[in-house]
Amino acid sequence: MNVYFKLLLTLSIGISIFSCGEKKETDAMGNPINQAETSVNQTPKELGKELFEGKGMCATCHKADQKIVGPSIKDISKIYTEKGASIADFINDKGEPLVDPSQYDIMKANFVITKAMSADERKALEIYIMSFE
Repeated sequence: MNVYFKLLLTLSIGISIFSCGEKKETDAMGNPINQAETSVNQTPKELGKELFEGKGMCATCHKADQKIVGPSIKDISKIYTEKGASIADFINDKGEPLVDPSQYDIMKANFVITKAMSADERKALEIYIMSFE
């Protein structure tokens, strides 16, 4: 019995040592986030562009002045400006689709990513998108 106790104690200590390693923050897709890549002096528009082209995966379906899968960024900006609506609310799944409701089901798949963003990141995305005229 003493052997089993020593074995159990040794395994417990070993597991404790290896599980105390450095924890890395990940995005909604499980990719590691490198905090050093984000500039302290980054404007909200710059952050929005970085998110749009990176972890937000927005650029996969949206281009500046051309409809790919989703509407163009210019169309999105125009309609949200006209209606006084919030893109940040929409990408947090708290608004109705205004630009192209037929693509809403495809867009909803991305809400897993955008809802995992902070409110500041969603606002930065909105600022970036609304900068297109």
